[in-house]
Amino acid sequence: MQILIDTGFAEQTITKSRFIAMAVPCTSEREVGSALRAFAAKHPTAHHLAYAFRLKTEDGIVQRFSDAGEPSGTAGMPVLKLLEGRNLINACVGVIRYYGGINLGTGGLARAYGGTAKLALDATKVADYVEMKSVRLTIAYNQMDYLTKALSKCNGGILDKAFNEHIELIVSIPAADVADFVNRFAIKNY
Repeated sequence: MQILIDTGFAEQTITKSRFIAMAVPCTSEREVGSALRAFAAKHPTAHHLAYAFRLKTEDGIVQRFSDAGEPSGTAGMPVLKLLEGRNLINACVGVIRYYGGINLGTGGLARAYGGTAKLALDATKVADYVEMKSVRLTIAYNQMDYLTKALSKCNGGILDKAFNEHIELIVSIPAADVADFVNRFAIKNY
């Protein structure tokens, strides 16, 4: 599985209709809604905003699409197929259409929406998806620098910390590294 690193945009005109696409990383349906509302706000006179998204949740992958009033399966579905084909998760692609007065037909619409979405995805950077886990740890004060460096090397981070007799932390680390990380530091794990 892969994720988007940044946002990509693309635009093309097909038979007098203008298509503008945005590919954006999102981790929740709330973020998807926010991104689509912001995209629509930049194009208040557009005729359609079709979209598709795929999110990894605790219950599995959630994916949805909308044809935004276009004939069924001609706008959102080609975009969703692109996300599936590239094995992208936590990604949303929206495609706006300014109608140019010429009907494209169902095949033409599917190619236009899918093609513009592809251009937006091509304009982004992707990375492999790494599942992160939150772990509660207690360490001695003299371990803090070493722990910080180790977290940096595995792209982990400190989510919360409390300084008492010992340092109590909640850290985010790759799920595959949890056991090794805890053993390396000989940290008391809750």
